[in-house]
Amino acid sequence: MRRFLRPGHDPVRERLKRDLFQFNKTVEHGFPHQPSALGYSPFLRLMAIGTRSGAIKLYGAPGVEFMGLHEENNTVMQIHFIPDQCQLVTLLDDNSLHLWSLKQHGGASELREEHRFTLKGPPGSPPSATQVTAVLPHSSREVLYLGTESGNIFVVELPSFRVLEDRTISPEAVLQRIPEDNCNRRSCELVEALREHPKNPDQILIGYSRGLIVLWDLQNNKATHHFLGSQQLENLYWQRDGSKFISCHYDGSYTQWPVSSDNRQPEPLENTVPYGPFPCKAVSKIYWQTTKNGLPYIIFQGGMPRASYGDRHSISVIHGSQQTAFDFTSRVIDFFIIFSSDPAAEFDDPSALVVLAEEELVVIDLKSAGWPAVHPPYLASLHCSAITCSHHVSNIPLKLWERIISAGSKQNIHYSSMPWPIDGGTNIAPDPPQRDLLLTGHEDGTVRFWDASGVCLHLLYKLSTVRVFLTDADPNDNMNTLGEDEWPPLRKVGTFDPYSDDPRLGIQKIYLCKYSGYLAVAGTAGQVLVMELNDEDAEHMVDHAEADLLQDQEGYRWKGHEKLRTRDGPVRFEAGFQPFVLVQCQPPAVVTSLALHSEWKLVAFGTSHGFGLFDHQQKRLVFVKCTLHPSDQLALEGPLSRVKSLKKSLRQSFRRIRRSRVSSRKRRGGSGNASEVQEANAKFDQDALQEMELAPVQRKIEARSAEDSFTGFVRTLYFADTFLRDSSRHCPSLWAGTNGGTVYAFCLRVPPAERRMDEPVRAEQAKEIQLMHRAPVVGILALDGRSTPLPEPLEVAHDLSKSPDMQGSHQLLVVSEEQFKVFTLPKVSSKLKLKLTALEGCRVRKVTVANFGSCKTDDYSENDLAVLTNLGDIQIISLPFLKLQIRYPCIRKEDVSGIASCVFTKYGQGFYLISPSEFERFSLSTKWLVEPRCIVDVPEVTSNNHVHNKSGTENAARKSRSPGDCGEDERKSGKLMEHALLNDEKVLKEIQSTLEGGR
Repeated sequence: MRRFLRPGHDPVRERLKRDLFQFNKTVEHGFPHQPSALGYSPFLRLMAIGTRSGAIKLYGAPGVEFMGLHEENNTVMQIHFIPDQCQLVTLLDDNSLHLWSLKQHGGASELREEHRFTLKGPPGSPPSATQVTAVLPHSSREVLYLGTESGNIFVVELPSFRVLEDRTISPEAVLQRIPEDNCNRRSCELVEALREHPKNPDQILIGYSRGLIVLWDLQNNKATHHFLGSQQLENLYWQRDGSKFISCHYDGSYTQWPVSSDNRQPEPLENTVPYGPFPCKAVSKIYWQTTKNGLPYIIFQGGMPRASYGDRHSISVIHGSQQTAFDFTSRVIDFFIIFSSDPAAEFDDPSALVVLAEEELVVIDLKSAGWPAVHPPYLASLHCSAITCSHHVSNIPLKLWERIISAGSKQNIHYSSMPWPIDGGTNIAPDPPQRDLLLTGHEDGTVRFWDASGVCLHLLYKLSTVRVFLTDADPNDNMNTLGEDEWPPLRKVGTFDPYSDDPRLGIQKIYLCKYSGYLAVAGTAGQVLVMELNDEDAEHMVDHAEADLLQDQEGYRWKGHEKLRTRDGPVRFEAGFQPFVLVQCQPPAVVTSLALHSEWKLVAFGTSHGFGLFDHQQKRLVFVKCTLHPSDQLALEGPLSRVKSLKKSLRQSFRRIRRSRVSSRKRRGGSGNASEVQEANAKFDQDALQEMELAPVQRKIEARSAEDSFTGFVRTLYFADTFLRDSSRHCPSLWAGTNGGTVYAFCLRVPPAERRMDEPVRAEQAKEIQLMHRAPVVGILALDGRSTPLPEPLEVAHDLSKSPDMQGSHQLLVVSEEQFKVFTLPKVSSKLKLKLTALEGCRVRKVTVANFGSCKTDDYSENDLAVLTNLGDIQIISLPFLKLQIRYPCIRKEDVSGIASCVFTKYGQGFYLISPSEFERFSLSTKWLVEPRCIVDVPEVTSNNHVHNKSGTENAARKSRSPGDCGEDERKSGKLMEHALLNDEKVLKEIQSTLEGGR
């Protein structure tokens, strides 16, 4: 009966688990997927980005981030900040308006949705009657003006979203003030733009799609001026002094219009087609910025000649004789200019151009010569080339950190030195406790080093492996160099470049040793590069070695891509990580596993054909081992081959189904009389009962056939100094796990340091373990005499870890997709195992050892296994007893790419891709938590944007703040005033007399 008894509930352990484990999704790193709208508040100095999935994200100074999500998950079409407030309004594609506020809670600011509203027309009216096309938050902070497709302009009260019907500006009212011979009813259809007069808040400029522009007096409810454009209108912009405005049009032109004090019909001052005379694309948005030297900055989107440059995404900047068309590699969503927001300033004096493109954010410094780009501290374009793999390294030594930053700074000399211009809010999060690196491998053969210590994922350094190889494109070619007479003056900006010269360059595996500075990267065409860090530029030969993993076996023919051709002679490398040896696997299949031992100067690599060991100090191959099964024909076709054997894979699937049915019939009893069938059924029930007795919530793992494809695929490689031959002597060893459930163990003889260059490293196969269920091996780990995982290479030498216990017996943990199994060493006898729950059919996808510290005391920490399954669940399993501690749902099981991209850290955090351009960061630990914590303090303001201090009158202060303002100062001051009044005897008597009089 003992097997039916469950272990008892341990309250002490349960309390400890609460102190150790807690699941939080903390921050999203990278660039928002599919951005659709942009907004900016000069008052708060905050930028807002909306996406097609209904997310809204606010950014200020580095570390200042807020995120909100509309329940409807509709596309955010427009974002508008309420002037001088901690509020903004979003317009979605379902025509709904949403009011958001930044409010303080628990000492930090939070973004909350306050109200939502959908404009409704009279019964029977078409949807176009209330389809919002333009939004103007008035400087009074009390109303919104909403232009619609029908030409009506509705006035909505804030924050209640109540429609003020008596203030609606109808097309009929507009037409009454305009001569009939100039326009008709259709001239007032579709409001394209609404702009408030910069000096007179009682006047707004209304732009209609067909070219009619009206200056409307809000006090007298009439049109004071009208302007007739000959082309379809795209947008409007007021000059700072209000004497002129600019309209931009569909034909690629823009026009200046004067606004006179009398009622004369105004004529355009100037109509310009900057890239004419041939037909041009529409100028969709324009800024006219005044400067002290008299020459304005004219900045506009679009306007390129249709025939030759109609596919370009550009924003042009004109300043006197200077003109540049910034060319973006993805569609421009929107842009804004950062300029002087002081109402008393005479000039705009623009400082930066901020452009939101579909795949990146680009900021241009307008103050510096040549208008260079500004290096962004956040919103990095992670997917500038598609991410193919990632690798996290915790607690980087300061010296290595500084050397990487130094190498990166030499790459960034072409960036502007101006401070980040979007600097609103204050980051109040504690400083990161350590320096962490996240390395991402990319399709174009680059590896990017990111500072993953805090909330902002910041690029430190970019490494390119392309120079080692000969590709179709010369890396010295510059596609952007234009002659002086080139027209239009295009200049490519941004880092997003999704096109790879050769898909074989793609990085598949990365391994960095933080103590020695050695880096190993492996790619799609079987290339393995070993690098070391050099602080100076250098030119040297890269040694080549070839590893024939098929070992000249007959009957095998590689059908995939060829290996990359290498450059002859010395190659010049920039400061940073520089390759000194290249190992080329043959056949040139994708490298599926990689391990580096910097103390022994060895690198191990595996593909779908086998694995090998290379001595990068002597630069010689130690051994290769072919793991290919005779039936593994698919392994010879390669990932880039389009000759996949679909018939074979289907045939194997049907065979597996048939085998399982046959075995089930045999268990049940396929024929015979009723008693035999009954007896067989009883035996089946008894077998099923035994299976349930073994593990009430687990299943028996079905063995796989050795004929399954890709059984030789090497999934994991692991170096360990442990007991492999006998219990008296430990030795270096290499372990390899395959897709067919086989574990190979090799004894290594590494000469001592004084004879390291004279004697070769020798290897001999010592063990071969075949798991009965043949599930793929995804992890191997050796535990010392204290059941502690063995330390990393050089970790003990740097006094960052205790020496492993070599007195007690060691254990080997083998993690397959379906179970965890502990073996004793050196006999390799089974000691303990844990099968995964089979009710949902979950399988292990990622596993790592993580250290969890208690949030209550610094004296306690423990090592556990963090496991990600194919269902997107994360399980924490104790070591060495393999007890499930806790389970958290993390990733949707349908998100296969997110599960495949997940990487755990050494201290219980993790990253996974929620889109091609964004990492979601999560934490499993109560102690290690990186999340945004920031505050937005807002000075009190009076009307018309003038800032004043708190010594102003109570009435002015009350007018200057709305219920949505950040902070609770007003509510507190109100309570104090109320308390003071109720304690004033004269006031109380006056109230009493008033009440008696009323009675």
